Parts: sequence; C-alpha cells; structure tokens
Amino acid sequence: MSGQTVGYIRVSTIDQNESRQLDGKKLKRKFIDKASGKDTNRPQLKELIAFVREGDTVLVHSMDRLARNLGDLKAIVRELTDKKVIVTFVKDSLTFTDEGSAMSDMMLNVMGAFAEFERSLIKERQREGIAIAKKNNVYKGRKQAMTDNQIKEIQKKALASKNKVELAKELGISRQTLYTYIAKKFES
Repeated sequence: MSGQTVGYIRVSTIDQNESRQLDGKKLKRKFIDKASGKDTNRPQLKELIAFVREGDTVLVHSMDRLARNLGDLKAIVRELTDKKVIVTFVKDSLTFTDEGSAMSDMMLNVMGAFAEFERSLIKERQREGIAIAKKNNVYKGRKQAMTDNQIKEIQKKALASKNKVELAKELGISRQTLYTYIAKKFES
C-alpha cells in the first residue's frame, strides 16, 4: 500500500528558520513545531501522529528534530511504526518500518544515544561558559524583558494587590519573575 509523504519539522524557538529542514522534499503536508524537543508535548507532533495512516511516510530532517532523548525518540518511532507508518530520518539516512529488524533497532538506539549525548555535551559546555563568564564578571544573564519604567509600574501594582499569583497571570509573567521585579532596586 502506497500512502502520502508528510514532513515533521521542529525548531526550538520562533526566531529560528525551519526552511533548511526537508528543503526540496516533495511533501503532501508539513507539520511544524516551534518548541523545545525536551518532551513530546508538541501540538504539531500530536497532530502528525493523529493524521498519518498505514502506508504513509514521515520524513524528519534528523533524529534530534524528533526528540531530544532516547526514550522519547524510541516511543515516537514505535508509535508511528505500530500504525504501519514508515519513518525516515533524511540526514541520518535511516528508515524505520513496522518490520523492524535487530539491526534497525540497534541503529535507532545507537544514533538516538549519540544525539542525546551530543545534547548533554552542548548543555555542559554552556554551563561551563556561563561559570567562566560569571567568574570574570562578564556574565549578564538573560536580557531583561521589561523596561525599568514597566518594572516600576509592576511594583506599584504589586503594592496595591494582595494576590501576587493573579497579578502575575494578569501581566503574563511567572510568579518568580514578578517577585524578582518587586525586589528590584533603582538608583535615585
């Protein structure tokens, strides 16, 4: 049975460009998530899984675009192949079907483990870089999302409001961010 070919594309942030993934591939439909791959709670991934049928092929640029850890990667591939959907990782030149062999299972485990390992190395280097920058007093941290005038307004609202949780919701910020802004001191 021959089905349709669909693509799954994921970038971590809204600012990232997804156009290099699956460029030039003839697809019936694309499912694009602009979200972290830290878990499988992604709307377009869920829609893709619900959409595909037996005989369809799902193209993904690389394993790390589908999942960031081996457990999620294996679960997603298994869920798709159990539906008799073919999963192909273009960059890795790997294809998985419901007729999984010992070799394909091993390749999924090995390549997925490498992707997970690579991600942990990146995070480790990032932590080391931040530690060095802090030691040298050059680490600035994340850029402040609000201006000083906006923070002063938040401080005024916080003084007038008894319920900080509701205020944080109203402002669209976390409670921790609200408390950080409340505690911020300004030079006179």
